[in-house]
Amino acid sequence: MNTRTLALILMACVCISCSEKPVEESIMKPKTYDLSPYSSEKPKKPMHLLFIHHSTGGQLLADKGQDKGENSIYVSHPNGGGLRSLLEANNYIVHEASYHSIVGDKTDICDWHAKFRDYMDQILRCKHQDEFFADGTRNRIVIFKSCFPNNWIVSDGTPPGDPDACEKTLANAQAAYREILPYFKQHPDTLFVVMTAPPLARPVQYKRDKILELLKSITARPDTLKKIGNRARTFNTWLVDVENGWLKEYKLKNVVVFDYYDVLTAHGESNWSAYPTKGGKDSHPNSEGHSKAAREFVTFLNKTLNRMGF
Repeated sequence: MNTRTLALILMACVCISCSEKPVEESIMKPKTYDLSPYSSEKPKKPMHLLFIHHSTGGQLLADKGQDKGENSIYVSHPNGGGLRSLLEANNYIVHEASYHSIVGDKTDICDWHAKFRDYMDQILRCKHQDEFFADGTRNRIVIFKSCFPNNWIVSDGTPPGDPDACEKTLANAQAAYREILPYFKQHPDTLFVVMTAPPLARPVQYKRDKILELLKSITARPDTLKKIGNRARTFNTWLVDVENGWLKEYKLKNVVVFDYYDVLTAHGESNWSAYPTKGGKDSHPNSEGHSKAAREFVTFLNKTLNRMGF
């Protein structure tokens, strides 16, 4: 071990002994669509809705109860949020696509470009997994979300980014979402709802982990926990910000973003999950967090539909 490395380790140990709370970067609140003028009343006629998701989305939809389901499409789950029941009570006909289906497989951010480019017809006709409507029925609402690993964004990357690259950089994630807007523009009567990826549980750090984190910080590495947390917040803020973010130049009313990430961080209490499971070690949100998100989402969706004029 050379002298410089030893000095860095000693410095890190001193810093850990001080044990200050991690400081998270303050990010300006996004400007979102003002939905206050619109009614939260449910649609007057039944609306076919497709939700493309994996595990957290399935648990959000499920009622709370025993783990009952397959391919992350659950009737009930211990982490259930009851969203399906709330949607059905509000005149939505809920369809799902998840693992092991053409529409539902591959839901990372880097997958959305190819999915909406190549499978839009199947998405709009999807009844359940690989079952498709053959009578002209179409989903008027398409909700899609990626899962929490997509918030582990390791670097800023190089603009403009690659929409199909699965290296988790800020530039690549933003490029992926920019590339799908033209496909949504072709379907102005369909509401596309992005649900931001849920936050990660704050990683548990033992003394060795804290030393490594401080060494990364001292050597200006891009993948410290503080930077990863701040980058997740920056990306999700960019998605929902209609003045300075993803939708700033999009003029139609058929694309909106529900900030599931923000709800599950207790609306900015930190950049990590406020509702983790398994003693704080698992990023799958618990039933309390999912129930809160479900209630907020239904109000958001009803107002958004009324804004569209449905």
